[in-house]
Amino acid sequence: QVFPSQDPLDRADFNAVEYINALFPTEQSLANIDEVVNKIRLKIRRLDDNIRTVVRGQTNVGQDGRQALEEAQKAIQQLFGKIKDIKDKAEKSEQMVKEITRDIKQLDHAKRHLTTSITTLNHLHMLAGGVDSLEAMTRRRQYGEVANLLQGVVNVLEHFNKYMGIPQIRQLSERVKAAQNELGQQILADFEEAFPSQGTKRTGGPSNVLRDACLVANVLDPRIKQEIIKKFIKQHLSEYLVLFQENQDVAWLDKIDRRYAWIKRQLVDYEEKYGRMFPAEWSMTERIAVEFCHVTRAELSKIMRTRAKEIEVKLLLFAIQRTTNFEGLLAKRFSGCTLADGTVKKPEVPPPSTNPFLEDETGAETDEIVMEKSDTDKPKKPKVPDNPFHGIVSKCFEPHLYVYIESQDKNLGELIDRFVADFKAQGPPKPNVDEGGAVLPSCADLFVYYKKCMVQCSQLSTGEPMIALTTIFQKYLREYAWKILSGNLPKTTSSSGGLTITSLLKEKEGSEVAKFTLEELCLICSILSTAEYCLATTQQLEEKLKEKVDASLMERINLTGEMDTFSIVISNSIQLLVQDLDAACDPALTAMSKMQWQNVEHVGDQSPYVTSVILHIKQNVPIIRDNLASTRKYFTQFCIKFANSFIPKFINHLFKCKPISMVGAEQLLLDTHSLKMVLLDLPSIGSQVVRKAPASYTKIVVKGMTRAEMILKVVMAPHEPPVVFVDNYIKLLTDCSTDTFQKILDMKGLKRSEQSSMLDLFRLRLPAPPPGGDSAGSLSLSAPTPEQESSRIRKLEKLIKKRL
Repeated sequence: QVFPSQDPLDRADFNAVEYINALFPTEQSLANIDEVVNKIRLKIRRLDDNIRTVVRGQTNVGQDGRQALEEAQKAIQQLFGKIKDIKDKAEKSEQMVKEITRDIKQLDHAKRHLTTSITTLNHLHMLAGGVDSLEAMTRRRQYGEVANLLQGVVNVLEHFNKYMGIPQIRQLSERVKAAQNELGQQILADFEEAFPSQGTKRTGGPSNVLRDACLVANVLDPRIKQEIIKKFIKQHLSEYLVLFQENQDVAWLDKIDRRYAWIKRQLVDYEEKYGRMFPAEWSMTERIAVEFCHVTRAELSKIMRTRAKEIEVKLLLFAIQRTTNFEGLLAKRFSGCTLADGTVKKPEVPPPSTNPFLEDETGAETDEIVMEKSDTDKPKKPKVPDNPFHGIVSKCFEPHLYVYIESQDKNLGELIDRFVADFKAQGPPKPNVDEGGAVLPSCADLFVYYKKCMVQCSQLSTGEPMIALTTIFQKYLREYAWKILSGNLPKTTSSSGGLTITSLLKEKEGSEVAKFTLEELCLICSILSTAEYCLATTQQLEEKLKEKVDASLMERINLTGEMDTFSIVISNSIQLLVQDLDAACDPALTAMSKMQWQNVEHVGDQSPYVTSVILHIKQNVPIIRDNLASTRKYFTQFCIKFANSFIPKFINHLFKCKPISMVGAEQLLLDTHSLKMVLLDLPSIGSQVVRKAPASYTKIVVKGMTRAEMILKVVMAPHEPPVVFVDNYIKLLTDCSTDTFQKILDMKGLKRSEQSSMLDLFRLRLPAPPPGGDSAGSLSLSAPTPEQESSRIRKLEKLIKKRL
């Protein structure tokens, strides 16, 4: 491992015989034996020399190691001695530095103490002189000088906080506090004298003394400033409380404008008379306005509770509109900085709208923004800054918004009734194929009204009233869906009767279902387009409602049920269109199944029943496509549903064509191919612009009609020998159902005895079910025995008797 070697002699499992055989594999190679022996001897001598050298070297290693260890120990002793010398010299140097700087430190401490003493004495002198001057100026009411001096005295006094244990310093501090208390009481008395709280007549007015007193109040305890502001505002609004008492006519909602006109005059009067008396940072004008709002909200709440029965919708909306206009005026005039300690909080910024369909509505009483699809191309309006005063007064109207909600409930009910009456009076929309299926104008009117109500209510409140309004919206969205849309869908005889025992036991002929007229087809398409528009607009309405309502109530807004209702209307409309076209094709399919296919002698052009089916398709599909031009995806759904309905029905009628001759099967194969081509071209049939059919639709048609072609090819195949016929059936149809195999045998016109042997052979040739598969699936592949068939028939008879 230490010295890896490729030499075979160094291997642990060395075998001398194998090694010699490798050197002399043949007799001829023995001629070189002398040369090989010489090489081995030379190698042995080299190994001996190496061993001898190593042994000699090892005898000298011990002596050299001891000598190296002694030299290392001597070097360590010398290094230790040098480190000790350096440490001693460092200690001596440190002692020397201490002796040198001892006097310098003493001088430095003395200087610092002396400086502190001088500074403290200066502060003490300033404090003592300042206290004397402060007391003298206070007595003379020299507030201008006091404002600057008091701030300086307070700042100097802070330097003596650690010296309060000294009696003289403590005495000076108490004198300063006493002077502050005296100033506070004196300033309050001066304001009380200038602006007495008793009575409404103002005996005093602004003066330079009071202006300077306000500057002093800024330095004093904040409670003094708050007391001054409170008394002044209370005195300033005392007249308002008298003029607009609850028993006064001007106090009611119809004269709410007078309240706001009064405060506007008062604010102008304040600016002219007292604007320069109070410091600007006090924001006295805003404080007066805010206190007026608080008082007004309390007074309005009280009077509305007393006279709740007199509140009408128009009166309520008038009062709210005037109030919100006043709050908007406050937002333009003031910043709202004084609301931090009030009860009204700045509204939270709602999340940015992700709905480009609706524009932002601010001041939207006069806005008439129609929810149209073209709105998606319009740029959003910039977000208007939030109003910090929103709700400061109008919050009092929220408990009474039930009047507004009830009114909207009534108005929407009348609107739906008007829509129903207008539809009956005007009748279904006239066919207008060139413009595509028109959306009923009533749905646009409904959502315009919804938009107006939503904007109006969001300005009144973003809380529970919005949830109540959403409930009203949900109610009338459902009524619109059922009364206007579903209620006006044309009725069919097959859908009106529902499922009966007769319909289960006997297949109805398609001729029993009445065909829709052109006007009825256009009406169905119009209702479908309207439902699609309502579905999209309801989703956007839900998003906008969530933006308007408080974040805590957002989860309670859910219009999924209403969207599902419109989806049901769309599905029913498509189903009616499919049923109509399907029923129109039924007579042709019935005619196909009644033809004598065993008597067909030659293959010609497509049969008359195919021409009839194509004619009905060319009559109906272009009308439906043009009327659903605005909702292309639902036209595609119509095509898919028709294919899923028509193709299985065609195959069922194909099974009824029995017996079929070889020529008849060829004719049917030709007809099936013609129908397949028509169905593949169904989405663009009769259109000037040829579009490629959707892949999902093409896949359904190809799969279904290919199955029909394979059935006919199996019918065309000879039934002799039976094994080949059965194998061809399994290969072409991959259908393991004995029922389908039985039908094909019937189409070929085979006798019962031949069919029985064929069925037995078919069961034997069926592929084995996959291992581990469901047992039920494997059982379904086997044909039922006669006993099982009779048992099933008895069960069906019992079930029918119970139902009857």
